[in-house]
Amino acid sequence: MDMNYFENSKVKYLEPLKKQSVDLFLCYCGREDCTPGYSFGPAIRPQYLIHYIIDGEGSYSVNNKTYKLKKNQGFLICPNILTYYEADKDNPWTYMWVGFDGVKAQTYLSYANLNEETLIFEYSKDDSLKNYISEMLKLKERDHSNELKLEGLLYFFMSALAKTQKDAINQKCYKSTNLYLEKSIKFIENNYSNNVKVNDIASYIGINRSYLTNIFRKNINMSPQEFLVNYKIDKACELLNNPALSIKVIAASVGYADPLTFSKIFKKVTGINPKSYRERIFSNQI
Repeated sequence: MDMNYFENSKVKYLEPLKKQSVDLFLCYCGREDCTPGYSFGPAIRPQYLIHYIIDGEGSYSVNNKTYKLKKNQGFLICPNILTYYEADKDNPWTYMWVGFDGVKAQTYLSYANLNEETLIFEYSKDDSLKNYISEMLKLKERDHSNELKLEGLLYFFMSALAKTQKDAINQKCYKSTNLYLEKSIKFIENNYSNNVKVNDIASYIGINRSYLTNIFRKNINMSPQEFLVNYKIDKACELLNNPALSIKVIAASVGYADPLTFSKIFKKVTGINPKSYRERIFSNQI
């Protein structure tokens, strides 16, 4: 495998001259410590190109938009799109780049949510992207072993980007789930005295009942119906400490129009009926 390699105090550049793979192959890779205000373009590339910033700042201009970027961010250049990028004059960036192509290139980029509409990414969890390119730049020898290793490192690079997207989606889902749970519990706290149903909670949150049930079971190991009933009975227990309140008034206060239904549910949850619970309170047995 023929290699074109160049290195000086500012730049490292590696280019395999024969592209063997079809699905995904490396066109070139490199690293540059840019001087203040260094720029490239406006120019069009024939392949995909990702720059990953390992220090400093700069800007990337494409489709009449300019993105200000810094360490641990990166940008995608798509084939046949006019682009321009420039290092900051006060804090110029150092970046690494990977140029690649292949029939699966666009598909693999989509796994990382990178496309012509989404060109910017952030990767700050570890040094994987930097390390993969650094390892590529070490493979100057012309042999089949390095050919396979270069291809493997490119796949690892793409996999790391895709994993970041997966983590971001999971984090977003986690935050959404927590928000749904918090809003549901708040709704119960504010409405338990009414004849509120689980469907009312789901409608208020804006999700279906099945999804709401999954959220409750996954996070607090009970259904929303069980949580609602337990919340009502807990409030009823508090009210039973007040001897001036009748069982009927307490039942209505926690959303039960029928005292008999309230008593049955109370006993199912606590093991005794409301009257016996109150008697135990005042005999110091609870």
